Amino acid sequence: MARQKRSYTAAFKAQIALAAIKGDSTANELAGKHGIHPTLVSNWKKALLDGAPGLFAEPGGKPARAADQPDPAELFEQIGRLKMELEWLKKNSLTAEHKRALIEPGRPDLSVRRQCELLGLSRSTFYYEPAVESPENLRLMGMIDREYTERPYYGSRRMTAWLNHDEGEQVNRKRVVRLMRLMGLEAIYPKPKLTAGNGHKVYPYLLRDVVIDRADQVWGTDITYVGLPGGFTYLAAVIDWHSRFVLSWELSNTLDGSFCLEALEAALSQGGRKPEVFNTDQGAQFTAEAFTGRLLSAGVKVSMDGKGRCLDNVFVERLWRSVKQEDVYLRGYETVPQLRAGLSRYFGFYNGQRRHQSLGYRTPAEVYAAAG
Repeated sequence: MARQKRSYTAAFKAQIALAAIKGDSTANELAGKHGIHPTLVSNWKKALLDGAPGLFAEPGGKPARAADQPDPAELFEQIGRLKMELEWLKKNSLTAEHKRALIEPGRPDLSVRRQCELLGLSRSTFYYEPAVESPENLRLMGMIDREYTERPYYGSRRMTAWLNHDEGEQVNRKRVVRLMRLMGLEAIYPKPKLTAGNGHKVYPYLLRDVVIDRADQVWGTDITYVGLPGGFTYLAAVIDWHSRFVLSWELSNTLDGSFCLEALEAALSQGGRKPEVFNTDQGAQFTAEAFTGRLLSAGVKVSMDGKGRCLDNVFVERLWRSVKQEDVYLRGYETVPQLRAGLSRYFGFYNGQRRHQSLGYRTPAEVYAAAG
């Protein structure tokens, strides 16, 4: 018999999406807490972020102009009405998760079957355990992450062989492919482009044979996976290629593009400085119109790595290796807030105290400030 599709109220979706945006928990942790699949956490967060501009649009769909602001009294009335509707939904539209929370399995006078009948909840739904990444998969993802940090040219075949023959794991390639895709990892080496891409405009690589000899000549960005005991997060950073100075960074519990755009905005807002060229890979987060449009509006040229070209963004790859080997792997962070605080501390050290041989044993902050 086919499993009945579960439904969720708008208020419940908004609650999960807001928690995901807050970013204090991984998608895996939120999913386990509320009895849903991690994919729903990502989807609802993206839906809320995509729909947020609509809250500030005119009734006809046109964005409100700065000179045509809505009447404050009308705005407060709309907000009050929205809050009232959300409260009503919370009280009168019990989701399956809310109903499950009301069940008391240990009551001798009222069986679980009868409690389910009274609440209109099927027993299969009550006993259902949501599919989240298992501790075993999280352990394997941690091993893959460490090996990939050392050897980013490893694809799924070589990673599977390494796990089986060198580490004594019993894992097939199909599983490794799925985990690497979830982590956003792909072997980086020159290879033919066999797919049509993600539908967004791809810009040419502008930096081949270009000598990088000054700050703000080229900035670059990338995303890396960071594992935690209860799930995983993604880290994005913007770095100045010449000085190695980390201009900004952001954490996210989902692999959407909003945190990449936030990192870009933070970098561009520092002292009015901007690069001549901004380099990224061809990931969907960076080819999105919102990201490239922000660069073009600032008068910045957009450059994108060739498919699988590991050396096209080598400075960011070196940054990830330093971050993980010098901090993340050593500290063993257990929660997102701990990780965020630790990264804040490390990037402060990296910019202001960590001396680079390639910079004449100066710090990134010294080199970048000297060019300002």
